[in-house]
Parts: sequence; C-alpha cells; structure tokens
Amino acid sequence: MRKDTTGEADVIRLRQDISSLLRRRVLEAVESVLEEELSEALGTGRYERSEERRGYRNGHETRRITTEVGPQTLEVPRGRIVEDDGRAREFQSRVVPRYARRTRKVDEAILGAYLAGANTRRIRKALEPLLGSEHLSKSAVSRVAARLKVQFAEWSERDLSEERYPILFLDGFHLKVRMARRVVSVPVLAALGVAPDGTKRLVALELAVSEAEASWSRLVSDLERRGFASPVLIVSDGHRGLAKAIEAWPQAQVQRCAVHKWQNLVKHCPAHAHRELKRDYDRIVYAKSGLAAREAYQAFVAKWRKLCPAVAKSLEEAGEQLLTFYAFPKAMWKALRTTNSIENLNREFRRRTKTQASFSTEEAAVTLLYGLVAFGQILLRRIDGHGHVSALLEPHKEIAA
Repeated sequence: MRKDTTGEADVIRLRQDISSLLRRRVLEAVESVLEEELSEALGTGRYERSEERRGYRNGHETRRITTEVGPQTLEVPRGRIVEDDGRAREFQSRVVPRYARRTRKVDEAILGAYLAGANTRRIRKALEPLLGSEHLSKSAVSRVAARLKVQFAEWSERDLSEERYPILFLDGFHLKVRMARRVVSVPVLAALGVAPDGTKRLVALELAVSEAEASWSRLVSDLERRGFASPVLIVSDGHRGLAKAIEAWPQAQVQRCAVHKWQNLVKHCPAHAHRELKRDYDRIVYAKSGLAAREAYQAFVAKWRKLCPAVAKSLEEAGEQLLTFYAFPKAMWKALRTTNSIENLNREFRRRTKTQASFSTEEAAVTLLYGLVAFGQILLRRIDGHGHVSALLEPHKEIAA
C-alpha cells in the first residue's frame, strides 16, 4: 500500500511559508531600523526639508548579512553627516556596523558555542540551520573570540570607584596551562563581590604563579589602584598568603570559612574520634546565637586540649574570625559562614573547562573563565539574606538583627 504523503507535504510547505514570511518580516524590521537610525543622524526624515538637517542621503548599498533567521540581503541606507565645523563624514550604522557579516545575536550564538567548549567544526554544525549556506571559517570564530579578549582586558582595567561591594569572597583554584613550553597547574585568584542589592558579581580574575602573599597582595593592590573601596566583610579560607594580603583593609571584618577549618581539624584528629569532633564543632558553627557559639568554642578548646592538643591548637588558630558571621543578620549566616559562594563559582569553572586538557596560553585561560560569567554561561544568584546587604553600608546602623 502506497503511503499518502500529501499531508506531510502540506506541513512542509506550511513550515516553508512561515519561515519565508518570518525572514521577510525580520528583513523589513532591520531595514526600517536602519532608515530611522539615519534619519536621527541627519535630524530629518526621508524627503523632509528642515533647517535642522545635518547632511544628506546618498542612496543605498546592498549588504549580505547573517541574521537570527539566516542569511539576508539588506539595503543599507547611505548618507553624509555634516559636523558643526562643516566637515562631512560618512554615516556609520551602529545596528549593522561597516564590514559586519553577522548580527550581534549571531555572534553571541557563536561565542556561546565557543565558551561551551565546541571547536570550529562543531560550531558550524550546530549553527548550520541558522547560517544556511554561509560557512563559518576558523578565522571567523577566532575573530569573535578576539572581541572577548578585548572586552576582558577592558573589564580588568575598569574603574571600580563607582562600584560598591559590602561583602567580598576571595579564593583560588587551579587550572592546567602551558607555560614556558610545559603544562603546569597554576592558581587562578578570584574575587567575588556582593553588591548592595545582594547580587553576586565577579570583581577580579587573575592567573598567578602561586597563591603566595605576593600574588594576593598584587591582586589587592590592583583593586585599590582602580578605586575599589574596602569591604565591610571579607570571607576567605584562611590561606596565609591571602590573610596577610587583606591586611591592606584593616577596617574590614574577616570571616574564616567553617568548612575549610573543619577539614583542618579532621587532619589532626584520629579517625575513631571524628564523629565526636563533628558534634562538638557543629555546636560552634551552628549555634543559635553568637553568645552560645562562644560558649561552645570555649568548651571545645577545653575538652580537646586534653583529648587531642593539635585539634584545639588548630581551632585556636582561626580564633574569633571563625565566629564573625554571628555579628550579621541571621538570614545571612548560612551564606557568610563559608566560602561556598565562590567555591560554587570555582566548581563551575572547573566543570566547564574539564574537557580541555590544558590551555595554550595564560590569557586564553582567564579570558574563557571571564566569558563564562559575562555571557551568562554561569549564572550568579543573589546571596541568602540579600535584603540586609545594603544596610551594611550604613555605618551608624546596627548590623545584627
């Protein structure tokens, strides 16, 4: 029995008609925007006469450009804009810049695939329905990636005097990078700030030779050079080099990560006592109040100084910095007692880059990491208790709630 394909053919034709209509509408919309853009630059509309006119139209040029619905042939208006000094310049569209072959949306799609770890062949295959017969060369992808490098360079040198972050998380993680003809594991130093509205934002990202004091001090000094104001609270893992570097902000309070300190305690305690140790430690970091936490702290030290002196000594090394978060609103305690906010970001960095054995250059490593955040491949949600963050900037207001 012959299969009736009439219905399938009708569906295919309907899809083609809809696609063709959509393409025409997009084309008309883009050309309309271009005309309005030129009219705004000239100060008058088409065929209008006015003393406000700042130049004249000069026909159209045909441009082939890839849009969100595939390759299109556009009629781009041309014009000459007369400046105040009487000199004339050629009109340059911001919507479709000169020599552009793709719209910004298409470039973002290419960059998104690049950031996801796809190579040129995979990018071309993924975007084939969009690009149609237009091919993406390796150099085209490289040019799109090069724009990301420029953007990262500008971001790394941006003025920070207008940005304010009451809370700052600092941490480092390692990536494999080719340096001096050898693949080595190098630390990436990251700073994650919490804005007054509770939004987490990547503040700095730097590849270092080591996590020594000199590397962290360089990052802190660079932040200060660009106008970064001292945070109210710094949350870190207690790394010695980092602890020394943040002394540059003496007015900032410091919170030591409760998880990192627990990992240190376990190393000094015999395995059979881990459960008891955890029970006593939780009474400190999960207490109902700062007062209860300090009582649990003193009891812990007194008890474990007898059972295992190395454990008590390790806890005392962190001191009051392990309990700083209790001075803040209770809704924020969960977010402030550990470096989980930045650890989650670092974990995402590692997950997104694990398919790459190593990066060819230092610049390629940090640029890719920046792009993952800047273009939404990694999303940063607001901190727990975000409604209290702005109050931290009010010096005469009681912090704790």
